Amino acid sequence: MQDKRLWRRCRELAESVPVPAPFRTDTFVAAVAEHRGRPIELMPAAAGAGAPCGLLMTTDRADYILYPADTTELHQQHILLHEVAHLLCGHTGSGEIDAAATKALMPNLSPELVRRVLGRTVYTRDEEQEAELLASLIAQRVARLPRTPSAQAPDEVVQLDRLFGTRRRDD
Repeated sequence: MQDKRLWRRCRELAESVPVPAPFRTDTFVAAVAEHRGRPIELMPAAAGAGAPCGLLMTTDRADYILYPADTTELHQQHILLHEVAHLLCGHTGSGEIDAAATKALMPNLSPELVRRVLGRTVYTRDEEQEAELLASLIAQRVARLPRTPSAQAPDEVVQLDRLFGTRRRDD
């Protein structure tokens, strides 16, 4: 029963969020920010050993999504969809981020300060499952968007699409 509610909630959220066509992650995040009436700032960062793949920080002024600059576009897209999903689900997080992650993310700030700000970014297993499902459902919507010559997907996406047969081959 719980799984059915989770799927229903995530499907409704995935269908309610604006997905721009042609799809680009930055325009999607901007559309979600407008939809929510709250700024979202994307912050590429070097992801060192021990750092999380993506990170969502919420302040009084805006939501900030840190994502690795040194990975593929496809991986960045998934990370950003996942972090946006936390926002759409209303997850607030709790707990502590570990010292290795704080040092890797923001080496110039004291670990205590970073942990105080980022301490709300640790989610429960259920919240992570919900964010992952919602990110996947949004990605599925993106995959169904019509392809146009001006909206070429990154090479990695095209190769995976052809390998798994998830898109029509109209390019």
